[in-house]
Order: sequence, then C-alpha cells, then structure tokens
Amino acid sequence: MTAERTREAGQRPDEILVVRNLVKHFPIGGGFLGGETALVKAVDGVSFTIRRGETLGLVGESGCGKTTTGRCILQLERPTSGEIIFEGQDLTKLSDAGLRKMRRRLQVIFQDPYSSLNPRMTVGQIIGEPLAVHGIVADRAGRSRRVRELLGHSGLLPAMAQRYPHELSGGQRQRVGIARALALEPSLIICDEPVSALDVSIQAQIINLLEELQAEFGLTYLFVAHDLSVVRHISDRVAVMYLGKIVEITDRKSLYESPQHPYTKALLSAVPIPDPAVEAGRERVVLGGEVPSPLNPPAGCVFHPRCPIAVPECREGVPELREISPDHRAACIRL
Repeated sequence: MTAERTREAGQRPDEILVVRNLVKHFPIGGGFLGGETALVKAVDGVSFTIRRGETLGLVGESGCGKTTTGRCILQLERPTSGEIIFEGQDLTKLSDAGLRKMRRRLQVIFQDPYSSLNPRMTVGQIIGEPLAVHGIVADRAGRSRRVRELLGHSGLLPAMAQRYPHELSGGQRQRVGIARALALEPSLIICDEPVSALDVSIQAQIINLLEELQAEFGLTYLFVAHDLSVVRHISDRVAVMYLGKIVEITDRKSLYESPQHPYTKALLSAVPIPDPAVEAGRERVVLGGEVPSPLNPPAGCVFHPRCPIAVPECREGVPELREISPDHRAACIRL
C-alpha cells in the first residue's frame, strides 16, 4: 500500500521525503486595530528530497529558515503552501488524527537538552511516555524493559531511568532525547542542531552515536546545523540555505571540494583549518554588508546585495536551482 501511495505522489521508491516549493510566511500584526501589517518570509520556495537511509545536512546562518523548514516537515508549523510528501503521503493535507499516526514514523531531536525534557518526570517516564501514548507497549513492566533497552542503545546505564533531568549532564540529557526519539521506531528523524549546546568533546560522542544508530536501525536523518565541520562529518549530502531559499545542494565531497555558489564559498572560507601553512595561504571570501531582513528580502537573487560576483541582471529574476554537474545543483545565473 505504501509503494502505491509513493508512486501516486510522484515519489521514487528510494526517497523517504520529498519537499516541493515549501513556503512559510509569518504574519506580523500591528497598528491601531492589530491587523496584519507585514510578512516574515522565513521559508520561501524550498525543494529537496531525502533518500532512505541517508543523512541530508541543512546548513546556513542563523535566521536563514533551516529550523523553520524542519518544524514544517514535522507539522509543528503548518506551511503557508507547498507539499511535504513523507512515505507517499502529503503531510500538509492530513487531519490531526492522520498526523498522529504518521508521527510514529517521524521524530525529532531538539537543540536544547535542558528545555526539551520535562523536569517533573524521571528519565524512565520521559522515554516510556510515547510508548504508552501510542499504545505500543501496554503494560508497565513491558515499558520498563523497553526503556532499559533504549537507554542501552543510547549509551546510558539502566539505573538512569530513576533519575530526573537536572541530575544529568548536558550530553546525558541529549542521549535521553535520542532514546525518546528512538522509542517509536521512526524511519526519519529531524535533528535540529542536536550538538550546538554541547561541549566540543561531547559533540563528537553524540555524532558518533547517531551514526551507530543509523547503521543499526536503518535510520534517515535531516541534520539541521550551522557548524559546517559537524555537517561534513555526518552528512551524505548537504543543502545550503540563505534567507529562506536553498542556494546549493550536492553530495558532501563535491560541496567541500568544489563549491559552486558564491555564498557556499564564503561559508567554507570562514571554517578554520588546523594546518597553519594551509590556513595562511588559502583565499578568503569576505562578504560585505548585513544579511537582509526576511521582512523585506531583495528582489531577484536574495544574495545579490552581498555577492562578490553580482551583475545587474541578478536583481531582475529569482535564479532557478539548476543542475551544474551531475547531482550538483546551485541557484546562480553566473554559473
């Protein structure tokens, strides 16, 4: 049945998620009567696919719309328009009851391990709650066994089930968040900057854990981050966002060795290299000006006010995300 739905939705068998022309605008109220005065164009026409079993990294500066994209996929934010086809079903057209069923297959690991766990619940209750809500394990003894298994998969001792979040370190809390996401045996997990609030040494442990779990359970990840070195380590493909749009998407090797879009080149040139000789000799791309406001994005290419290779034509039309080389797409008329 799932295979039939996938074909009907125009989704290839190896694709678990297809996002088409996703738009999310937030109205801003104001004035004497409190009516709508402006729109924040957080996500403005984003399209990409994720293949089953892979990790797609979604990177960009703060405020570019990457977290909002993830929240729209999860339907924590209802999109303004566009399609989000997950396992053959368009999530934007599902009722609340339909979404409840789909959320077993679609989970999230939040950025902040301090605020994403209920401080009034023990670790065992936090991980066991989804099992009870979805009726997966009905009896309490069965849930306790399953919680111990999930703690083990996440690198925590079974005794941790009796502790409260405030008794754990940041890395341990994030492992609890991972165990909770695994509880419903999802096929896709949205990782919303899952290591940005952790120390560097702990970041490596969490990334390695995510890779191990992916290999063991056949998971698929959308990994949202702003740290390009972390994304390089875990991702199979990478999509770069700027001001609500994807400007480049390709496999990890091509992006880091042969970036095409001028914004991607600028991002990569800002990543420090541990070799002093290489660091001193490489070319720097310094962008002028500030990131424009999503309240009033520039006409044409949204990057043109800061782009070092911009020409007058860049102001006239929105560049299409087109194929520059096999499986390498970029949105720039100069390429």
